[in-house]
Amino acid sequence: MTDTAVEEVDRIARAARDAFRTTLAADDRTRAAWVRAVADALDADAEALVELAARETALPASPRLAGEVARTTAQLRLFARVVEEGSYLEAAIDHPDPSTTPPTPDLRRVLRPIGPVAVFAASNFPFAFSVAGGDTASALSIGCPVVVKAHPGHPETSRRTAEVVSAALAAAGAPDGVFALVEGFEAGLALVDHPAIRAVGFTGSVRGGRALFDRAAARPDPIPFYGELGSLNPVVVTPGADAERGAALAEGLAGSFQLGAGQFCTKPGVVLVPHGSTLEAALPGHLAPQPRLLTPAIAEGFAAGAERVSNLDGVEVVATGEAGDGPAPLVAATDAPTLLRHADELLEEVFGPFTLLVRCADEAERDAVLDAMPGSLSATVHREPGEDVGALVGRLEELAGRVLFAGWPTGVAVSWAQQHGGPWPSSTSQFTSVGATAVRRFQRPVTYQDAPAELLPAALRDDNPLGIPRRVDGRLVLP
Repeated sequence: MTDTAVEEVDRIARAARDAFRTTLAADDRTRAAWVRAVADALDADAEALVELAARETALPASPRLAGEVARTTAQLRLFARVVEEGSYLEAAIDHPDPSTTPPTPDLRRVLRPIGPVAVFAASNFPFAFSVAGGDTASALSIGCPVVVKAHPGHPETSRRTAEVVSAALAAAGAPDGVFALVEGFEAGLALVDHPAIRAVGFTGSVRGGRALFDRAAARPDPIPFYGELGSLNPVVVTPGADAERGAALAEGLAGSFQLGAGQFCTKPGVVLVPHGSTLEAALPGHLAPQPRLLTPAIAEGFAAGAERVSNLDGVEVVATGEAGDGPAPLVAATDAPTLLRHADELLEEVFGPFTLLVRCADEAERDAVLDAMPGSLSATVHREPGEDVGALVGRLEELAGRVLFAGWPTGVAVSWAQQHGGPWPSSTSQFTSVGATAVRRFQRPVTYQDAPAELLPAALRDDNPLGIPRRVDGRLVLP
């Protein structure tokens, strides 16, 4: 891996700032064409990209990496549709009203792009959360130039992807400086510090994310840091669900927490079950050999975390699978009182093929465990019809940004209604990093007061030349 010199980071960031003057003036259809061109180029080079990523990461080419490229290009095209549809601008118009107290002048509000964005690529998704991933797609689509800090776990894949993206943007007419890649630890720090950078997107560990979060806040001009960090994604299995379909739930849980060798941010890491559960009894039969973990650091972290949990008094290993190219999958179990005594150790994420079962004697123990849980990206409840879980859902809603009532949290659809973000430490904000409203992270509101019509953004003109949804005098007006 070739680290980018700090002087080169400065040049790249300045070029991004210069490009912003052009992207700010570009209309939505033009920017949509840019990101569609990137999607088309990635699709055209998908076979070579998948082959390269498979060599670097040991992830299977099919269906995993091929599917991930398809997801990456699909989300680029989604954001093209988002900006063309126009509601992302949240355009609002209040006409003058002298009868209010105080009198209302002509006020018109719209969301504008924040400026150049630094994106830190993830280790566990070499395409969908990496160089051309969701952060890059959402920022570019609304007019924010992007500088990506490559992840060292797949440098060649990152460089090849960046070449494809850069060439596609240039061919589509995007300005020089609208996209760039940097590599290396010091380059990443310099990027966060650079005054041209106006926001940071990050996917990674709590430790690394918190350090960068604090650094962004400590700048002379603090900037927003949108981090997706650690998540336990608790699952609650009610007595009724366990009795009725505990064996089937065990199979589903095994598939979810071992998916991708447990290296998904939505892996179910803590599962609350009744004492003597059918799920716990059936789970050992579904463990499978695991592939190599993505990086040596992840492998070391998994080994340390598994040892930490397994050696605690009151925790037992209830199942361990065979080791493949990677570590043996592990299921540990404890009871609610032990969990509460050792919450600091047991509620720290173990990234990899591990899950912890927590045996709860009743609803009071279950609720006490949930009250001790840190924030998560998701929370799941499996219940049977007739079981009253209204209060439980309220607790899960406080814990997570996405609450599931069927299935398992691994697998995050890219759509208009998706929410991928939750309370700390799962993320550093209330916004999503997946789905249509991910663009909101990289926008800021501007209100124009008594502005001449010819100086207004097109989204705020009375004749609505963009044909977008707007709120006019308090009423939603559709085109």
